[in-house]
This record gives sequence, C-alpha cells and structure tokens, in this order.
Amino acid sequence: MKRERIFGTDGVRGVANIELTALLALKLGMAAGYWASGHWKKLNGQRPMVVIGRDTRLSGDMLEAALSAGLNATGVDVLNVGVVPTPAVAQVTLALKAAAGVVISASHNSFEDNGIKFFGPDAKKLPDSVEDELETLLNRLDDKELPVGGNIGRTRLDREPVKLYLDRIAATVGGVLVRPLAGLRLAMDCANGAAYELAPSLFSELGADLILLNNTPDGVNINHECGSTKPGAMALAVKRHKANIGVAFDGDADRVLLADENGEMVDGDQMMAIIALDLKKRGLLTNDVVVATIMSNVGLEKALELEGIRLHRTAVGDRYVAAAMNELSAVVGGEQSGHVLLPMVTPSGDGLVTALQVLKIVHDSGKTLSSLASVVKSYPQLLKSLHVQSRKGWENDPEINKAIRENSNRLANPLWLSVRASGTEPVIRVMAQGTDQEVVDSVVFNLCEVIGNQLGLQ
Repeated sequence: MKRERIFGTDGVRGVANIELTALLALKLGMAAGYWASGHWKKLNGQRPMVVIGRDTRLSGDMLEAALSAGLNATGVDVLNVGVVPTPAVAQVTLALKAAAGVVISASHNSFEDNGIKFFGPDAKKLPDSVEDELETLLNRLDDKELPVGGNIGRTRLDREPVKLYLDRIAATVGGVLVRPLAGLRLAMDCANGAAYELAPSLFSELGADLILLNNTPDGVNINHECGSTKPGAMALAVKRHKANIGVAFDGDADRVLLADENGEMVDGDQMMAIIALDLKKRGLLTNDVVVATIMSNVGLEKALELEGIRLHRTAVGDRYVAAAMNELSAVVGGEQSGHVLLPMVTPSGDGLVTALQVLKIVHDSGKTLSSLASVVKSYPQLLKSLHVQSRKGWENDPEINKAIRENSNRLANPLWLSVRASGTEPVIRVMAQGTDQEVVDSVVFNLCEVIGNQLGLQ
C-alpha cells in the first residue's frame, strides 16, 4: 500500500504535538540539512546556511528548536530571524544567498495547528520533486553519517537581516522618504500574527495614520476571530474611525484583504484588477494576461476583458498560479482569498506588498478604493462543502463524472464549475458561477445530490 506524502499543498502541516511533532521537525531538519549540504556544497563549496522564521503560535518555539537542531546536526548553519511574515524569510534567503529558507507557520489556521514550509535559494517554494527528495532522505536518516567536531552547524539569532526585507518592500512604492501613504488613514488588523510588529512600523514610516487591531499576540490568539479570515471587526473600525481603507492580514501575512471607505470588503479578485489595470495603463502588463484560479469570480474575467486583458485560470493553489505565471511571463496573479503574486516586485506572495501596491494606486490616483474596486462586478457564485464518508476514488465514479459533464454544459464556460476534494479531510467542495443565479444554484445542488448519493454523507 502506497504511503501518503507528508508534504501537502503548502509544506508539512498538522496539529502541533499530534501530527506535527518535535521529532518530525527534527527529522525534517536533518533531511533538509543533508539535501542542502549535498546540493549547496556541490555548487558553492562551502557550508550551507538556512534562514528560519516563524509566526506567533505557541508551538513555534518547540518546532523552531527541533528544526534548528536537525539542521545543525547535519553541519548546516541556521540564521534565525524570529517572528516575521512568511515572505520575509523568502526575501532574506534570496538577499543573503542562503541555501534555503524555512517558515514555521500554519498561515490562516487556528493556533493548535502549525506547519513547516521550505523555500529554495531562489526564494520560491520547493517543487514537488525536491519535496519528494526530502521525504526520501527523511526515511533514510539511519543510513547517513553525522558530522563531528568543527563540522557541526550552529544557530545564530539575528533580526538585522529583516531590515533588508523592509527596505525592499518599501522600495516597491518609492521608499520611506517619498511617504507614498501620506494622508491615508488605515484600520489595520494584524491577526495577532507574524505581521504584528513589522507592518505597523513600516506603514507608519511610509506615511499612513494607523488604527491598530489585534496586534498583541499571546501564542494562542493568532487568527482568533480576526485577520483576513474574520475581517468584520476591521471593516467596522473603518466606519467607526472614518478611515480611508482597512487592511487585514492572515497569520503569516502572505495574504491580505482590504475594506473600502464604506467598510465594504475588497477581495483578491478586485485587488488583482486594480493592480493589473494600473500596469496596463502604464504599459507594464506583460502579455496582457492575469492568472487566477477557477475560484475567481466571473466579474474579474469580465472587467479584464473590457481592457483587452485575458484571464488565465488554473487549479486551486498558489503553486499552480505561480507555475502558470512563469510559463506565460505574467506579472499579476493570485487567488480570491487575497494571496496575490507580483513577481515584478517580490519573489513570493506577500500581503504587505499587495496592500502597498493598492494603497499607492489609491494615493496617486486620488480616487477612493470603492471607486477603483467597482470595476469588478460580482456575478453569482455558490460554494458548497459536502462531508462525505470518504473522499477516495470520487474522480473515477461514473455517475459523478456524468453529472459533472452535464452540469458543466449548463454554464457558459466549463471553467466556471469546480469539483475538488479537500487535501486534509473527507470533504468534497462544489463551486459554480455564472451570469444566472438560478442556473448556478441548480448546478451546485444537483451535483451535491449526486455526490452525496454516491459517496454517502457523514
């Protein structure tokens, strides 16, 4: 029987001390250390260094210590930059020419969960092939010889390199001397997460007047009724304090959602449109294409079409978006959730960078965020999650496949229908969208009925 990979769609993730233990973190560190030593020394002839950062979860200290120990045990030096946004680790890895970067975070999940995610020296997530290599090494640790004496690695805690990250993202909007956010009042929700310290400091330096929410992490309150997954309090704060814009990060700050001056939410689709249309106007939108997933609203597609921009859709997941962007040389892509990729200005998804790009457009245009976001009209969209007896084998069920084909034909575009299984639980998600609410609803309910009959509901 084939064993399931420990690497999921976004690294290794699970409940801390149950699925993601200190022992597993130690072994992952050793596997990564052997991989880095082998590849890095061949290329550079020197001891590799790996950058580690984390969010504010209680289990972060434990996993950080275990991971560092594993890397040190295999002769790899560790630069620990402390609590930072995920993209900061990517940027520091790139800037210091490190062998790899590692982030300890479970992103928007609750504090009980945690995760370990690796970046390569190019500051991009490791491809599946390298993750498979790490997993093979992890299962063969007993066959490896450990270094001794002066060849053992060491760990150094140093926050200084984080300034490189802050300087780089400030430069994407002209730098602190330009004060590109001057005159903007922002309600900022830091999700009690990785951005709680750096984001307020940077946005203030760039000229913004801030009303801060959820910037006092205690290890267990990350993402708790706050941040981009629960942005209601941020939206209310915009109206209460008469702010121009609201900003809500998730736990590791690689995604962001905004609220306009009326407290109305502005999602990833709208942010991608605002940025893409601005780049188009300035002649900087390479190949006139934007990449998004099948979950993005039809409204984004229609708004881009009006300006001669093509929307290329991919499967759900930022790695699929990134791969398509690379293939198409696209400079704007992302997900409705607010995970936006802008390779012209940053090597990985970065909520701070995304927010800054939109805020600068608001500042420079003199328009309100609601006016800019209104180009994307929301079309009917319905998502249902079915808790089934088992998600295994659903793709090969003839009745389910027949229902998918028939219902897909009822929509104007086959890409407007998505049926997919959760990667971690027995759930099948059905999403349809289009121009007619009745058709959309009918498609989803019909498919859910067929899937429920075939797989059995919990």
